[in-house]
Amino acid sequence: MEDRYSAVVGIRGDPKQAIFGVFDGHGGAKAAEFASKNIDKNIINELTRREGEGIVEAVRHGYLTTDSEFLKEDVHGGTCCVTALIRNGNLVVSNAGDCRAVVSRGGAAEALTSDHRPSREDERERIEAQGGYVDCRNGIWRIQGTLAVSRGVGDGHLKQWVIAEPETKVLAIEPDHEFLILASDGLWDKVSNQEAVDVARALCVETKPETLSACKKLTKLAISRGSCDDISVMVIHLGRFI
Repeated sequence: MEDRYSAVVGIRGDPKQAIFGVFDGHGGAKAAEFASKNIDKNIINELTRREGEGIVEAVRHGYLTTDSEFLKEDVHGGTCCVTALIRNGNLVVSNAGDCRAVVSRGGAAEALTSDHRPSREDERERIEAQGGYVDCRNGIWRIQGTLAVSRGVGDGHLKQWVIAEPETKVLAIEPDHEFLILASDGLWDKVSNQEAVDVARALCVETKPETLSACKKLTKLAISRGSCDDISVMVIHLGRFI
């Protein structure tokens, strides 16, 4: 099991501020472990240091700092990351890799991230422009014939192409934003965005919120469909942060 997660609620003593993350390690759990312990701290530090410069830049530098710090550890492996920062009534979702964030908006699933895989045209073009190559083996696209994701923390031997630069989306939390699902690809490879929302909604909106039960049910659903990958699922009820 190479996945890890993090959850920090009550940033600076404010119950309406929080940051959550799911980290899908590969080549060992060291990078996921490191990111789960440091990326939230680095993002919060950047928010303080860059007050007024914009929240997207703060998150970006939080990711890049975590990456550079891990590379200094001289440890093999890497990790995909997805984080959700809740601050001043805004939801700030970022990712590097193929962990995904999906929000339920009145029961409709809306993906807030786009998976970073070598098969994505813009990612393939970026890699090739930097002198790398992407090929498909047994139906899976890989960088330099090895890694099946194109962004993440770590992967020092592929750092020229596997960047830690996150993509970030910011939206105001509205009353119809019911809950957010953060999960590794062990879930998303077997369960669609809308299916995941439907399963979680029955336990989080239509009844008293049972977010842990929703996580367990989604995990079991992916396993029942043959997922042999690590599976991590986090469901965050957004109403408490409005």
